[in-house]
Amino acid sequence: MQLFVGLGNPGAKYARNRHNIGFMAVDRIAEDHGFGPWKARFQGQLTEGRLGDEKVLLLKPETYMNLSGQSVGEAVRFYKLTAQDVTVFHDELDLAPGKLKVKQGGGHAGHNGLRSIGQHIGADFRRVRLGIGHPGHKDLVSAYVLHDFAKADDGWLDDLMRGIADGAPHLATGDGGKFTNAVALRMGPPAGKPDKTPDKPAKTPPPPPDKAGPDTPSPQEEDRRSPLQKLADKFR
Repeated sequence: MQLFVGLGNPGAKYARNRHNIGFMAVDRIAEDHGFGPWKARFQGQLTEGRLGDEKVLLLKPETYMNLSGQSVGEAVRFYKLTAQDVTVFHDELDLAPGKLKVKQGGGHAGHNGLRSIGQHIGADFRRVRLGIGHPGHKDLVSAYVLHDFAKADDGWLDDLMRGIADGAPHLATGDGGKFTNAVALRMGPPAGKPDKTPDKPAKTPPPPPDKAGPDTPSPQEEDRRSPLQKLADKFR
C-alpha cells in the first residue's frame, strides 16, 4: 500500500492558489482512476483506490500547509507505512510553470509543508515537484503562492494534471521515468514522424535552343537532303 499526499490549504478561497497545486494533482488522479468518495480522516480528506495492481491512498491534509505533517503522520502510523511508502505532490518555486521533477528524499528548501512532514515521518519520502515559477524576489513569495493561477495558465495546468493522472500507475510501481514521460507527452506531444518519401529526382533542364534558331536544320538533317533539295534551299 502507498500513500499519495497532495499539499495545499483547505477552503474554497484557496482552491485555485498556486500553493494548492498538490491538491489539484491528487484530485485529478482520484477522478481519472475512479477512486472512492473522499472521507474526513487523519485531519484531512482521504480516498482509496487502485493504480494498476497497487492499492493507493490519496490524502489532502486540512491542517493548513504549515502543519501538513500532523495529518500525514497520523495516516502513516495507522497503516503502518514507512516514509518510503509516501509520495508528496507539492508546488515548487525553483521550477518553471509546467515543469515537473521526481525526487526521493532530501531537504525541504524552505517549503513549510515539506518541513512539517519531515518532522513527523522523516525525510525519506518521495516528492513530485510541480513547477509554478518564482516571482523574482523572496519578499514576494508569500503573496505569489497564495494567489490564484491566471486564466492564461489554464492550458498548461490542465495538460499537467492530465499527464500526472496518466502516469500515476507508473509512479505507484516506482517507475519515475515512465511517469515523467507520460507527463511530457501531455505537455509537449512529439512532432509528427519525418516524411520518409524519397526526394523526387530533379528535372533535367531542356537543352538550350540552337543559336542559329529553331528553324535551322541540323547537320544531320542536311546530309539527308537530296541534291535537288539543297539546290532549291539556296533560292529560298
